[in-house]
Amino acid sequence: MPQPVPAVILMADDDMDDIDLVRKALKEARCNVDFRYVEDGEEAMEYLTGLGRYAEAELAPRPDLILLDFHMPKKDGLQTLIEIRKNPQIRSIPVVVLTTSRDKDLMFKIYSLGGSAFITKPTVYTDMLKAMDRLCSFWFGTVSLPGKETAVGSVSGGGDGRPQRD
Repeated sequence: MPQPVPAVILMADDDMDDIDLVRKALKEARCNVDFRYVEDGEEAMEYLTGLGRYAEAELAPRPDLILLDFHMPKKDGLQTLIEIRKNPQIRSIPVVVLTTSRDKDLMFKIYSLGGSAFITKPTVYTDMLKAMDRLCSFWFGTVSLPGKETAVGSVSGGGDGRPQRD
């Protein structure tokens, strides 16, 4: 039986500790994902629109899910979400805001702008592991995503998670 194609997750976050925590939790949860990351909203938009160093599609595969931090330099999560939803080429990609904020007004704003989910970052690793397990189970095991036959399995691809660069 052929292995299912890994789902691509793009995480936009300026905190390498958070990136490493999510990557580790996805791996331990045995999610069948190709994990990629960028460090701010501007880089996220370059990746998503294939600009600059992301011009070659094989270096920046289209994500099946975006994990978006709210507090980032250059372009924050809110500005990035607005740009994603305005762009017809990428607006259909689910965007999960993964943030330290517990602000209810922010949560309502994210949903009103087209955010797919709002998750307050767990501060304990076991809670992050549960959150990533549930995230994978829902987005890649329950929901139908365009062009994907997905199943929860083992983590593959993506190496260290950083998009390959020339």
